[in-house]
Formats: sequence, structure tokens, C-alpha cells
Amino acid sequence: MSIELRHFRCFLAIADTLSITRAAERLHLTQPAVSRTLRQLEAELGLRLVDRTTHHLALTPDGLSFRDQAAIAVTAFDRALGHAPHTAWPLRLGHAWSAAGTDTTALLRRWHEEHPATPLELLRIDDRTAGLARGDVDAALLRGEVRAPGLITDQLTTEPRVAGLPADDPLAHRTALSLTELTDRTIALNTVSGTTTLDLWPAQARPASTITIGNTDDWLAAITGGRAVGVTTSATAEMHPHPSMAYVPLTDAPAVPVVIAWRDGPGHPRIPDLVRLAHEVIGRTAGGDVRRGGAGAGTGSGTDTGTGTGTGTD
Repeated sequence: MSIELRHFRCFLAIADTLSITRAAERLHLTQPAVSRTLRQLEAELGLRLVDRTTHHLALTPDGLSFRDQAAIAVTAFDRALGHAPHTAWPLRLGHAWSAAGTDTTALLRRWHEEHPATPLELLRIDDRTAGLARGDVDAALLRGEVRAPGLITDQLTTEPRVAGLPADDPLAHRTALSLTELTDRTIALNTVSGTTTLDLWPAQARPASTITIGNTDDWLAAITGGRAVGVTTSATAEMHPHPSMAYVPLTDAPAVPVVIAWRDGPGHPRIPDLVRLAHEVIGRTAGGDVRRGGAGAGTGSGTDTGTGTGTGTD
């Protein structure tokens, strides 16, 4: 037996639903057919992808790793199948928040001027790699440490961190703040696409209260609504000004690296051109710090609260 696309689709349906029954409904197949297809895939790979020892299915470590690779393969197939002859092949650039900050417009305009035959599509995807690991985009602008395997990152610049406060907060009119001045506040953390965690604070002065949110919009709403304060980078302040929001520089929080990332392997042929242009438009470092295989791009922050040290809109 050889592995076919149907095996990938079946596995991804199981991974998404964690249920043979719901996967069968999604695929319009019978439950025995779905179970049989999964067994065939596991036998061909020589891996156990799904743990069936409990009442609720769960992916094994091999299953979690294979899920991203299967998603990339299916996305690439669907994209190739849907590509009409004589049409441009868009280059999809993902971001989880704030894109390239105030350089976003210049990046898009320069690309259109220099590569008019290849549309550059900017996509916000609330995910730690902005959809890059799943194959939803060809490249991504990311902030903070990138741990996902199979990605190459190239540092473009760094961004200073700022505190996000309600405009009527007693600290909002300060010219600068330290992290310890936020210790007694509730901190909004973005655990989906952010990089801020409590590890940013000194161990003896970590905030005791946090709320979890999933994207920049919810982060802004939590702060302007008076429920919390947050930590982000200057890009958020530039891209998301708000009359009910104040951004105050933080004096003791390390700057956040901004990287462009792409998958280690065959990809869109215009990725090298995009990396070059990103350095020209965004790059403000002496030299790019290229890292392979999820080794990371340093500690940093963005719309954030996830694992890792750093902070962002979070």
C-alpha cells in the first residue's frame, strides 16, 4: 500500500476533532472506514499517531509532529490544484500582530513596484508562527523566540517594549515605567500568538494576577475596559493607537527581536526576494541572525503571552 492524499485528509480530520465519529461525519465516511484508513497510515509510516487507550482520542508526540507536515502537504496540493493557468502565484506573508509596524506600507508598496507579477498577500493569523508551520503562508513576520522545528529565521530588527495602560490610569502620564511598577496589577497575556510571560519579571516581583486572551483586539479591549494592563512593543503602539489607551516606555525590559521566517525546504521561489526587501525596508541590525530548524530568534515580545521570555501585545 502507498500513502495517498486521502490518508492525510483522514488523519487531519481526526487530529482536528479528536473523534473518529466526528471525523467520519466531516469526511462523509463510515466510522470503520476512517479507523481503517488511520491504521493503514500508521502501518505505512511505522508510527503510532493516535492514542486510543482512553475514552477520548489524543495525538501521540509522533502524531503532533506529523500533523503539521500533513497539513503542509494537503495545503500545497489544494493550492496547486486550485491554481488556474496563466494566473499569478501569490506570495503569502503571515503575521500574528502589527505586521512590520509602520514599515508595513513601505514593504507592500516596494514589493508591488519591484515584483508586480507576484502579488504579496498580507495575512493576519492568530498563531505563534502566523500559520507558517501549518503551511497557511509562505513566510511570516514574527516577534520573539521562534521554537517551531523546520523553520528558518532571519532577524530584521528589534523593538523596544512598552506598557499598555488605560488612558485614565494613574501611571498613564508617566514618561517611563519599570516592570516592578506593574507587579500589583492584573496582566493581560496572549497565550495564542504572544510572547509575554511572567518570566519577564524578576522572580521576586512577578504579578500575582493575570487574564488570558487570544489576540491583539482582545488585549486592547481588556486594557481599555479597565480589566488589566499589558506589555507589548512599540509596533503595537504605532499600529493600534486608541483614545482610551496609553503606551509608556519600559526602562528595564529587553528589546524584542523581529524576524522573517520561512520553512526549511522547497517553497515559493520569490522568498529570497522578500527576505532581501524586508532587510532593506525593515532591517536596522548590523547583520541578519539566520537560524535554522527552530533554534530561535532570541527572546522578545509581541502581541503576547505564550511560552518564552518577552512581551508584546499580550
